[in-house]
Amino acid sequence: MSAPRTAGLPGPAPSVEAIRLQLRSWPEVEQSLQHCRGVIVPLGSTEQHGPTGAIGTDALTAEAVALEVGRRTGVLVTPAQAFGMAEHHLGFAGTVSLQPSTLLAVLHDVVLSLAGHGFERIFVINGHGGNIATARAAFAQAYGTAAARGLPGAAALRCRLANWFTAASVTQEARRLYADREGHHATPSEIALTLHLEPSLVAKQRPLPEAAPAGPIHGPEDFRRRHPDGRMGSDPFLAQPEHGERFLELAATALAADLTAFLSETDPAQAGT
Repeated sequence: MSAPRTAGLPGPAPSVEAIRLQLRSWPEVEQSLQHCRGVIVPLGSTEQHGPTGAIGTDALTAEAVALEVGRRTGVLVTPAQAFGMAEHHLGFAGTVSLQPSTLLAVLHDVVLSLAGHGFERIFVINGHGGNIATARAAFAQAYGTAAARGLPGAAALRCRLANWFTAASVTQEARRLYADREGHHATPSEIALTLHLEPSLVAKQRPLPEAAPAGPIHGPEDFRRRHPDGRMGSDPFLAQPEHGERFLELAATALAADLTAFLSETDPAQAGT
């Protein structure tokens, strides 16, 4: 019988340090698997976020939300995967992108590594829209590989992608604060969260001209031509650190509830056993 999936670390709410996988020893991880088969994987991107936004925005925000969700639930959090699928941003200095096939391979191998140790619920907290399609493809491939390799927990393995920026409470608050000036890239909501996390970024903020509206993306050259400063309909100057604190609270609350439900799911084939 598998270990329970519903509980995190036992006792009172753990510190952030306690749930960071990279600060645990292997016997500690092995012990944690006795009471929780869930794990959180932060997934971000390293890409331009307009002339005032941090290039690490998507990785910074995904990791921060993941650590807060882990702290609230007691579920272990892996190191963040800071490079994502950002091919369309390569026209801007500093962007580092993985091709879709590379990101698929990375996520596939991360899932298989964790599943091989006995983790059965892989909860990926994502900070970049460009990762979504590839992440879902990686999950599908990982299920097949786990079964083909005969991993003991292959039948129970489940992966879920949770985009913090699309949580209903987050999008509602962004609309309330910024209306249509939220835009679609280098948004004030994500910039606000980075201002809360890294106060030094406040000094980069300044008024900007009207951003080009969002539209279809056909590659880095086309993106740079139509969005010369990297923004898509957004006004990041509206962002405030206190807004970011609120977004972190809203995202962590929503995703902690999603994770708790995910850990509690029962496979129909195992119901009643």
